[in-house]
Amino acid sequence: MKMLASIFLVLSLLLSLAGCSNQTDILTPATKEETTESESAIELAIGNNIPYDGKGKIAIITTTLSENEEHYRSAQDMVEKYGEEKIVHILWPFSITKLASDLEIKALIINPAVTGTNAVVEKLLEVRDDIFIVYCTPQENSSVSASNADLVIMLDELKMGTSIPEQAKKLGAKTFIHYSFPRHMSQSLLLLRKDLMAEKCKEIGLEFIYVDAPDPTGDLGILGAQQFILEDVPKMVEQYGKDTAFFATNCGMQISLIKACVDTGAIYPQSCCPSPYHGFPTALGIKFQGSEDNLKYVISETTRILEEHNGIGRFSTWPVPMSMMATVASTEYAIKLLAGEILDKDNIDLKVLEQCMSDYANVVVTTSPLVERINENTVEYSNFRLVSMDFLTYGE
Repeated sequence: MKMLASIFLVLSLLLSLAGCSNQTDILTPATKEETTESESAIELAIGNNIPYDGKGKIAIITTTLSENEEHYRSAQDMVEKYGEEKIVHILWPFSITKLASDLEIKALIINPAVTGTNAVVEKLLEVRDDIFIVYCTPQENSSVSASNADLVIMLDELKMGTSIPEQAKKLGAKTFIHYSFPRHMSQSLLLLRKDLMAEKCKEIGLEFIYVDAPDPTGDLGILGAQQFILEDVPKMVEQYGKDTAFFATNCGMQISLIKACVDTGAIYPQSCCPSPYHGFPTALGIKFQGSEDNLKYVISETTRILEEHNGIGRFSTWPVPMSMMATVASTEYAIKLLAGEILDKDNIDLKVLEQCMSDYANVVVTTSPLVERINENTVEYSNFRLVSMDFLTYGE
């Protein structure tokens, strides 16, 4: 495939993706006081590692509720399911000393693995090599992350370069519109994904059209970018017909894009961050009712409203947020590991991992290893799993 060489060159940039703005950029893992406090507690852990015996606790580290609700809520869901005696929910920044000295903690899930995570984990590994460590959506060097963590989970962005056009075709699209702007297209990963989309569209018989949209961080701001989408989509539908699929690389554009596609009868195969929560509730005026199962409620309401607007079979996304599934699936995997159902901490049981993901998503979830081109060598990280799943098509 003619894109193969380029794919190898930019896969190493996966961790610097800035296409979406709902992640924390930089968080300090520990204060100076925390890193310089007495290490007597850590020293207690040396040589006292407890084997996996069905006992032990799982620590889940997330950002705060205000910084990312999906990360926070998914950890709380695990606390509610297994209890505080099994699940410890910790917020960034955290004390490595306190974590290392708690010998009952046998697994650590970090979601997201923000900038600074590797420095903290390397300190932890000096005294606690018994802990099963999971990184979700790491924001640092991939090879270092794969070395420090037992398991790394991340969205397969490049797979979307083929899966989104294929889904658009399945929904009846004849034309594929890609909205972005120079700042995003200067990022190698986003540019390659766009090129993969163009190539796949050509292969399956879709007309691919790239449209330069205003940068939400530019002079017009987010409101200007949203207004552009609201005005441009009807023009595109008038020119190319209702069987036109639309995709945009920016989170802030999704609400306007969904609304415009509903109003014009166009096709919306997936948001930049695939999730029933991303764009749909605000665009369609869905209000949360405090339901115990908000995800099911949002999907149900989205389906109902789309049916009222003849949008059934024209809109799709992933059935669950990747950020929530990463926490839940890795926790369930860790539960099985601690219980002795998985015997080898250092070799990921992919069948079990993917089943944990599929059980949560209620669709087939697959993973593939990260492959990087380093100098003249191709390196595969078997524990660094890029995740993709089947689509939720509303009304089907």
